[in-house]
This record gives sequence, C-alpha cells and structure tokens, in this order.
Amino acid sequence: MSTSDSDNSTSRPVESRNAGTGNASTSPAASGKVSDPGFVVPGWMHWLGGWIHRKPGTWIKLGNLETRAVQDTIADRRVDRPVYVAGLARSGTTILLEHLASHPAVATHRYVDFPPLLTPYWWNRWLALVPMTQKKEQEQAQERAHKDGIEVTSQSPEAFEEMLWMAFFPETHDPTQNSVKGRHAEHPAFERFYDEHIRKLLTVRKRQRYVAKGNYNLVRLGYLHRLYPQAKFVLVIRDPVWHIASLMKQQALFVAGETSEPRALEHMRRVGHYEFGLDRRAINVGNDEATRRITALWEAGNEVEGWARYWAAIYAHVADTLDNDPELRKACLVVRYEDLCGTPRESLQAVFDHAELELEPQALEEAASGLHAPTYYKPRFSDAEVATIAEITGPVAARFGY
Repeated sequence: MSTSDSDNSTSRPVESRNAGTGNASTSPAASGKVSDPGFVVPGWMHWLGGWIHRKPGTWIKLGNLETRAVQDTIADRRVDRPVYVAGLARSGTTILLEHLASHPAVATHRYVDFPPLLTPYWWNRWLALVPMTQKKEQEQAQERAHKDGIEVTSQSPEAFEEMLWMAFFPETHDPTQNSVKGRHAEHPAFERFYDEHIRKLLTVRKRQRYVAKGNYNLVRLGYLHRLYPQAKFVLVIRDPVWHIASLMKQQALFVAGETSEPRALEHMRRVGHYEFGLDRRAINVGNDEATRRITALWEAGNEVEGWARYWAAIYAHVADTLDNDPELRKACLVVRYEDLCGTPRESLQAVFDHAELELEPQALEEAASGLHAPTYYKPRFSDAEVATIAEITGPVAARFGY
C-alpha cells in the first residue's frame, strides 16, 4: 500500500491516500502467496499492532511516562499554528499532505511511526539505532494498495493521528453515535496527551510546524480550533460524480484485498480507517436516520445512492459548520480538487500561503508540474445514476461553487 516520497516530483495523478492500510508491507519476502501483495501485513506488525489496539489504556500510560521522561527536552516546544488537511477520502488530501510535508519546517506522522504511535519519542530514538532504518536512501518506493500511481516508503507522511482519537474516544467510529465534536467538546486527559504528543513529534523530527491529514477531522473542526485558535485548516472537496466513481473503485479494491488477506482488515481497524473495505462505516454527523439509510443502501449493494447521500451529508455538515462559526471559517481554506488539477501552481500557492509556510518559487514550480487529473479510470455511470447523483448532491455541491 504505497506511494513515492513526498519530495518526488514525478508527474502523477492528484488522488487522496484514503489513509488506508498504509504501506503495510515493504518487503516482498513477507508477502507470501496472496492475490495482492499490497495488502500484506507483516507478522511483527500484526502482533504489535494488535496488542496496542487491545490495550489503549496501557499505551496511554506509556505515552505519559515517556512525556515525563523527556519533559526537560520538550519544555520549550510549543504547538505553533498546526495545519489540518481534511476531506472525504479520494478528494486529494494525500497529495496536499505530501507537498506540505516536504517543507523543511514541517513534521508529520510517517508510515514508520506505526505501530507504537503513542510513544513517538522512544520509538523514533529506537529506529535511529536500527541499521535497516538508517538506509532510507536505499529503500524502494512502492505503489500503495490504492493502485492510484502514488508510491510510498516508510518515510512518507501518513494519516495516523486517528489512533490518538480512538484511544480516548472509543465510540468515535460507531455509526450509531454522533461523531461531531464542536467547540463545546471537552476531554482534558486527551487534550493534554494530544498536545504533548505533538510536541514530542516536533522535537524528535527537529521541526517547528505540525501538519496532519485526517479525514475524520471534518467532524472535529470546532474542537480543534478551540484547542488551537491559530490552527489552519485545508478542506478538500471534489466534483461528486468523479468523487463517487473513485470511492466505488476503492471500495471494490479494498473488499478484494481484505478478503484475500484478513490481516489487512484488522490493520485498517487498528489505524482507524473505516472509509473502505469489509468494515466500511459511515461517519454520523448528528443525523441517526440519515446514517442508517446510508448504511442500508451500502448493505443492499446500492453503491451509487449510498455514496451520493454520504457525500451530501458530510459536505452539508462542513458547509453548515463554517456558516455558523465565522472565526473557524477564517481559519479554513476550501480547495476544490478540480482547481488543484487545473491550476496547480495557483492552488498550491494558496495552500502554502494559508498555512503560513514560505515556499521557494522553484519548489512551487516543481510541485505544480507533477499534478494532473487521473487518467487511469473514468466514471461509467448510466444516465439514471448521474441524475441520482445530481439530485442528491446538487444542493450541497452548489454551496461550494459546483
């Protein structure tokens, strides 16, 4: 499940990293005989990841112990204007994460941070002593499981922050529960741990700014803005017809992959990515009936209407949240996928300006030259399906200029 390094300027399609199973296997020898090696999870990762997932309380305690051990080291480190990239999966969030992560001031979670994500300082110090991890330049980049042309190595940025949320909010991926966390949400233990975690990550990376991609953060914008009033949010959206086509393509791919490699399903659960696959779950944005309907449509095999209603529910929530919170709205930049593909230079410049990160002109040109719309698939909907998508998503899409 792979992509090329974040500083790879090779031309490639703008597609999002579903934050999926990640680069679960970087060794062909570990893959065994399966239909898709991209879904293989090495034994050590499966064992350690499972232990951490089953014992969140233990690992929270270890994370707190780590913080006490390095308190003097991180004492002067502050979380300065964190940047949050969020959007429904397949909207283009991955490529934005990769470009932001390539900035010399930025720290992100990386594939190599899994499984012991909750103890980033000790784990990264240990990795620095392991001979194999010192040979980063020799590592072969691999296309990730999404089969979208994006390649990754163990050092590529990834959306692992969700593990922190799940450790403190175990109900966060329960479709029967409202997942929205606005300005009035409170969890002092999480807030302290989260802030200390970011400070440790910044220290071990020797960077100044934290950037995170998290699709589920679409329902936590108010909470995050309360925690970090100077935070910057980059929210990505895509034309619903093309977006739904991409979502359906990935759903079929992940169902096949998880069926052939059962460990991949457990891996997805452990890293908190329920967008696709055998355990796909809709985010509940506060409407239980709508969430049940979406789930029922998926279970009945009505992918088009199910995804259309999901797209509309998620982005209606985003639009309503921004309309009702002027201060949060100022902190957000909405990026349309089509603009990122059609005018990449201007779009990337706007993203970096919004994030308050300076980008050298040459770096901007190189980054922009490698972005283009995907050419490896096209929507193949019937006229009736296109009409269904338009009817369900049209009013919400219009709020974003579509």
